[in-house]
Amino acid sequence: MASQSKRAWQSKHCLLRHFCPCKSAGMLEQAIESLTAIWKNERGLIVASAGVAASLYFLASKIYAVREKSQLRKKWNSAPKDVVILHQLPRGKFTPSISPFPLKLETYLRMAGIRYENDFTEPKSLENKTPWITLNGEDVADSQICLELLADKFQKDFSCHLSPEEKATARAFQIMAEDHFYWTGVLWRWVYTKGKTLRQIHATFAPPLSLKIPLVCRRMKSQAIGQGLGRHAEKDVIEMGIKDLRAMSHYLGNKSYFMGEEPTELDCAMFGMLAQLVWNMPGSPFERLLNSELPNLKRFCERMKDRFWSDWDQCLLPVPL
Repeated sequence: MASQSKRAWQSKHCLLRHFCPCKSAGMLEQAIESLTAIWKNERGLIVASAGVAASLYFLASKIYAVREKSQLRKKWNSAPKDVVILHQLPRGKFTPSISPFPLKLETYLRMAGIRYENDFTEPKSLENKTPWITLNGEDVADSQICLELLADKFQKDFSCHLSPEEKATARAFQIMAEDHFYWTGVLWRWVYTKGKTLRQIHATFAPPLSLKIPLVCRRMKSQAIGQGLGRHAEKDVIEMGIKDLRAMSHYLGNKSYFMGEEPTELDCAMFGMLAQLVWNMPGSPFERLLNSELPNLKRFCERMKDRFWSDWDQCLLPVPL
């Protein structure tokens, strides 16, 4: 735009020199140069003003964000003693969380009878992890670290009756679910289906936030490649996930819970993961497997829901009529 305007001035300048007498042309030349200088100055002022305005807006937004964080911090720190503030993603349409880890931790809080309040305004910790908790003014991130800290503080150990061998088995299944099978779900949700099912399970991903989905998909793909599973072909990843689910199903068998007839911390983790397949992965090969070959995993989810989530429907995002 600027170069076009400049060429226009130059063009007029040449025409005047051609058609006007020398003296008149000289006077006009001076006038044109004066006007050109004014135009350049105005252009500079416009650019400078725009820069100042952008800087002021950025500064104001930062001040507002700091103020908001300060007010939230006061609110969290004013919670009654030993009341957990659970920071997590907003509710989903079919499950209280569309992520397995917040659902795992909130289920544990209910199992342990620990008082807590939800905070959906700051779902990510400074470590960029969700969920995280604030307890008596202290912030703790990562669902497993939070769970172990709470178990120690409130003396809640639901695995104390297990033998060392059983505890080892429980840990192995949890690692398989959270550090291996989890990534097959990530790849299916974010890479193979490109996040298209998110609109079905969570209203937050409606426009304009849905415009960010491609960016999230690329980031999740990069993370899955870094983890290792994302380097494999889709059919191989799905087969790995199916083998994990069959192993879970075989071990659960006819038991009510994974380690027996009473739930343990492992069941919170397995429920958080498997609930995503039952309610939040419409059309996935994993959902089809639970509905056909592995119904005991689905029954397990229903059992956990009935036992610890009597208010399940009230903890869902209202679906517009």
